[in-house]
Amino acid sequence: MTVVRLLLVLLVVGSVGSTYASQQFERNGLAIDGYDPVAYFTEQKPVKGSPEFRTDYHGVTFQFASAVHREAFITEPAKYAPQYGGFCAYGMAKGYKAVIDPAAFTVVHEKLYLNYSESVRTRWLSDIPGYIQKADANWPEVQRQAKVQE
Repeated sequence: MTVVRLLLVLLVVGSVGSTYASQQFERNGLAIDGYDPVAYFTEQKPVKGSPEFRTDYHGVTFQFASAVHREAFITEPAKYAPQYGGFCAYGMAKGYKAVIDPAAFTVVHEKLYLNYSESVRTRWLSDIPGYIQKADANWPEVQRQAKVQE
């Protein structure tokens, strides 16, 4: 019985990386449309990453503006990776996956939240704690959905 349990645990753990990758929003094979996730924290603005500085995280490719940013991400990827697999945080609060505009972002409590557009970000800003609570509650179910609203 112990061997069976061990095999089940290994099967589940082994599938987590590929499941995460399918949940992460990416266009052209890049997370956040190739923008540097660390720059949102250090520069407080979106900065395009470079193919020269890239790394994979759970099967998704992230690009960075510098080697320093790439190393910071490698050291603490969960700190810098966008919430809700890189999908629009407002959309997640409403119960669906939506694409993002890398310029429509907010960093709240050391977490990166992306939005569909600046106008959606304005709505998001009207009740960030409420929307985070709803998005956190929706994420376990919505992440399994294949459809993405563009």
